Amino acid sequence: MAKNTGPSFNELATQFRHENFDPLYFFFGEEGFLMDELQELLIEHALPPEQRDFNFDLIYGSEAEASQVVNICQGYPVMAERRVVVVREFEQLENNRMFKSYATQPNPQAVVLLLCTTKPNLSAHPYRALKQNATWSHFKALYDNQIPGWIKSHVEGRGLRIDGRAVQMLAEYVGTDLQTAVSEIDKLETFIGERDEITTDDVLRASGQTREFNVFELQSAIGEGRHADAMRIADRLLQQANNPRGEAIMIVAILNSYVDKLWKLQPADVQRKSNRQLAGVIGVSSYFVSEYVQSAKRYTRGRLAQAYQALVAADYELKGGSQRGPMLILTLLLRQLMPNRQAAR
Repeated sequence: MAKNTGPSFNELATQFRHENFDPLYFFFGEEGFLMDELQELLIEHALPPEQRDFNFDLIYGSEAEASQVVNICQGYPVMAERRVVVVREFEQLENNRMFKSYATQPNPQAVVLLLCTTKPNLSAHPYRALKQNATWSHFKALYDNQIPGWIKSHVEGRGLRIDGRAVQMLAEYVGTDLQTAVSEIDKLETFIGERDEITTDDVLRASGQTREFNVFELQSAIGEGRHADAMRIADRLLQQANNPRGEAIMIVAILNSYVDKLWKLQPADVQRKSNRQLAGVIGVSSYFVSEYVQSAKRYTRGRLAQAYQALVAADYELKGGSQRGPMLILTLLLRQLMPNRQAAR
């Protein structure tokens, strides 16, 4: 295969939906959600429900031994076109080196999917043999700047539309956790009912926030040095929350992502890029880049380093490292996040 990572998720999903199966698949990497999705697609399209009792095996490597698993893979289907075998935690399968031989002669009447939760040593067997003979793919964890595009594509795959600001808000909420992203999209799809577009207001209302009082207005107030406004927004967010401490933890996570973007905009060579290029650097729509650029100009790298330290300390306190209440912790944090001391007065 020409690609260093193997076929993409979309390519494999399309093949499975068209019932175009190879006898042996080998998936590995940190992005378990995508591998889980492909596992479900494979089972759904390779075997009708009525054939699964006798022709489907789900095995966990930590609970099995390779000779037994190979025997299962080599078995014939019972009154079906094929059998399906999924081996999760393949890297933990005792004596999995036995799959070196199976990889060269897989059972043509079976579809076997081997899943590793990390990237194994591909130069050692059985992984070397699997990479040479199986259909393989490396599912890397997505970077922050890839999440907005993934969210937009996933929403559109459901036949829905989503505006740019809503995409950015969701991306900030979920970080790089695709399972959380899908859960939030599920909620929003239910929230909008018969409508076919997810808007900024939908994201805010579904999360219990408003146009005036939300974490994105909070980060704008911080970036512009509007300390009083930042305090007012933070106070309202905690008042509205069912779980103020949990809300404060979420706020800190989003502000950490915000500071991270400002940090990425600091180098001189980055500042010379176009807005479109900067959008790729920090993972936002080019429509919103100017706001981040203007805020980044108000900070020095030293000030941002202090902001990182303050965020780590606040996260620690909110997660049990202090007896202080969440509003007091945020009050102290917001003063430390201001772009300069004069603006914090």
